[in-house]
Amino acid sequence: MEFTVVTVADRPDQNDEAEAAFRERWPEFVFHDQLANACLERVDQYFPQFQIRVLADGAVAAGGWGVPFVWDGKLDQLPEGFRTALAQSIDEHEAGQAPNGFSFMAAAVARKFDKLGLATHVLNALIERAQAAGLEAVVAPVRPTWKDRYAQFSMADYAQWRREDGLSIDPWIRTHQRMGATILKPAPNSMVVEGSVTEWEGWAGMPFPASGGYCVPGALNLVEVDRENDVAIYREDNLWLRHR
Repeated sequence: MEFTVVTVADRPDQNDEAEAAFRERWPEFVFHDQLANACLERVDQYFPQFQIRVLADGAVAAGGWGVPFVWDGKLDQLPEGFRTALAQSIDEHEAGQAPNGFSFMAAAVARKFDKLGLATHVLNALIERAQAAGLEAVVAPVRPTWKDRYAQFSMADYAQWRREDGLSIDPWIRTHQRMGATILKPAPNSMVVEGSVTEWEGWAGMPFPASGGYCVPGALNLVEVDRENDVAIYREDNLWLRHR
């Protein structure tokens, strides 16, 4: 099997194929953060070189993307998380500021290509592109794979849980750690999704019969439901990691 790395701009004809392959990896609600969604069209316009796909004999097997941003290396100067990193990157680009850092935004592998190491391939390809552009600080607001199993625990606690070999219990964090990444700190409000109770019931695929906090499949934190005011809100914590 032959693997080839291309940008989204190289193969726009595969956009529908890629979307179908990657949407299956994430729960529906992650696509409804309004701030993030407002940024995506300009990300496509400003940073096409940092949106890549891995093709396996011409078919979409994996992909990932990221954005450049300005960071002085201080932890308290990191964006709060995914959504604010996106907004910051766009604001800086439009203001003509020269970035010195790069943040992964997402990486995914189509299910039929699991267990081939393609996620690492995607991350390495993005790192190489960032370094070629002079962006030496590479970070990621990671969305841990198993955190939804422990939604009642804080991300700070989860980040400390280790296996006997010293690596994280979480498979996605371990992928980054094996590439040399280190954990920096939790990223609160990395994603914020608000909607009506009916909207959220559709996104979650489950009813919310009473007000309160709900464990939702795929959600890293509880979804807070207020039936009296017909609103449900989800604030997702991610975990900032730094590469190389």
